[in-house]
Parts: sequence; C-alpha cells; structure tokens
Amino acid sequence: MPDKPGSFNLDDLARQLAQSLPQNLRALGGDLERNFKALLQSGLERMDLVTREEFDVQSAVLERTREKLEALEARLGELEQDLKSRSESP
Repeated sequence: MPDKPGSFNLDDLARQLAQSLPQNLRALGGDLERNFKALLQSGLERMDLVTREEFDVQSAVLERTREKLEALEARLGELEQDLKSRSESP
C-alpha cells in the first residue's frame, strides 16, 4: 500500500476498507470503494492538513531560521561583550 514508510494512498485505503466488509456487502465493490474514498477525502480536507512536501519545505525554512537566529544571538553576545569591555576601559 504505502509508497514510502508512513505514507498512504486513499485508493488503497478505500479498497482495504471495502475488502474488510462482510462478503455479502462486498458485492457492491466499486461503489463502496468510491464512497469510502469520497468520505476519507472529505474528512481529510476538513482537517486542513498539509502535504508531506509542504511540511518538509516548512521544516527546512524553520531550520534555516533557527540557524540564523543562533548566529545573530552569538553575534549580539560578541557585540555586548565588546561594548562592555570598551565601557570598562579607561
């Protein structure tokens, strides 16, 4: 079913749901799969989820932002030390 670990395909999930039903209901086959897929898709859309790609992009942006913040904090510390040492010198 998954293309990657942790991922899933709505078609496969809908098919598995349809196959898990009792035999007498499985005769509805394709209709059930389509209905399951539509229900799953509708539910996921209401959850306002992001794609894995969007998540990965935003994670990378956050990581770069953290690195820049750490560099700025270090630079600020250096400037504060420099200012402190200048104000303490005669």
